[in-house]
Amino acid sequence: MDAGTFWGIVESFDWDQSGDDDAVIEPAVTALAAMPATEIRSFQSILATRLYELDTKAHAENIGEDAYRGEDEAFSVDQFLYARCVVVANGRDYFGQVLADPVAMPKDMEFESLLYVADQAHERSTGEALDSDPAVSCETFSNRTGWGDADA
Repeated sequence: MDAGTFWGIVESFDWDQSGDDDAVIEPAVTALAAMPATEIRSFQSILATRLYELDTKAHAENIGEDAYRGEDEAFSVDQFLYARCVVVANGRDYFGQVLADPVAMPKDMEFESLLYVADQAHERSTGEALDSDPAVSCETFSNRTGWGDADA
């Protein structure tokens, strides 16, 4: 899958259905389910990479009320992941803007449902759960360089 196809699927979200995340992602799930399983896995891999790129201390410090405030303060790794999902879910241009300027991170927002697009598409297409292990992890603190780990 190329970047254009990935972003085209993301940009098919039906934001008129806001408040019902399953309805918002349905056009993307439908489009992806019509593709071969290799393309579904590729979508998942590209998604993981985009989320990994946003996994930085600077981005975490700019998510609003639940922002990262240091190692000794409470911080929800899940909330930060879901905030990064908002960035990707809003398309290529917004992703590029926020990647370049962490202050532009959305404040106090989440879109966890993005994480399930490939899973739902794969199950709909093959009847089986998606068993994919992307090259990079989207989990918070995975991007060691983004968190200032000189050993990364």
